[in-house]
Amino acid sequence: MKTIPLPRTGLTVSQLCLGTNQFGTAQDDARAHEMLDTFRALGGNFIDTAHGYADWIPTAPRAASEHCIGRWLARQRRDSVVIATKGCEFDYRAGFTPRVTPEHLGADLEGSLAALGTDYIDLYWLHRDDPSHPVEAILDALIAHQRAGRIRHFGCSNWSVARIEQAQLYAASIGHEGFVACQPMWGLAEPDRAAMQQFAPGGYYEDGYRALHAGGLTMIPYSGQSRGIFTRLAAGQEESIAADVRALYLSDTNRRKLGVVRELALQHNATVNAVVLAYLTSQPLPTVPIIGASSLAQLRESVGSCALVLSVEELDTLRNA
Repeated sequence: MKTIPLPRTGLTVSQLCLGTNQFGTAQDDARAHEMLDTFRALGGNFIDTAHGYADWIPTAPRAASEHCIGRWLARQRRDSVVIATKGCEFDYRAGFTPRVTPEHLGADLEGSLAALGTDYIDLYWLHRDDPSHPVEAILDALIAHQRAGRIRHFGCSNWSVARIEQAQLYAASIGHEGFVACQPMWGLAEPDRAAMQQFAPGGYYEDGYRALHAGGLTMIPYSGQSRGIFTRLAAGQEESIAADVRALYLSDTNRRKLGVVRELALQHNATVNAVVLAYLTSQPLPTVPIIGASSLAQLRESVGSCALVLSVEELDTLRNA
């Protein structure tokens, strides 16, 4: 992988960001650390986690992913990796009540620093939003933590376009850059908007985030591989697609897109997955997709996709298929 500058931060990150929501649970330390070591060897330095990852599993330790990464990070030179983590998620073990306040932010950030064994977070995400709370107080809290050196930069995940615009206007009014990046749901597959709400309550990229992107907000999307829907359809494995993925992505729209994906894969001598990821890594505006992998083979295949660069015309054909 090449590295690219993360605009407005001074950070340099790999073309892909490694998602880690199964680290410390489905992937134990040995497998997760092997995945991290391989990612580093392939040129990766950008790692995404969250304080609430795996808290939905009653028997899992709290902040399982962060603790797993922290044990690996203890053996690394801290400035050789860019760590992104998230706070202000639901407390899955105490219901789905929003917890997006300065107090929740402070508690989650303190917990993340302890679990990761670090003094600072390179990119800190607000995992959720709570529109019932004024955006000004939340931004003020983030800025205070930034000035104290606990976080270097901050962004938002699952925030609506309207709330992001409010936050950015307030930040500008006090002479601050505000959010430097956004983490929306975005991939080649068009999602069912109703089914999407349990995965991306903020919204899908094509529903208004493109203007924010053009305005200077870097996109670091999740679900960049569209949960593997195109790979499974191309392999004739529709019956094996999980129910939640079927509800989200199985549609005539995405079957039509598959036809274009196959044509481009053939033209470029590439895999279906490579074309799906290249749809994001080839975007003209700064875009760093988060990838997931359950095996080293999957990880290597995804990293290999960075060699494929699609033209603007090919991107438009895929988007409009």
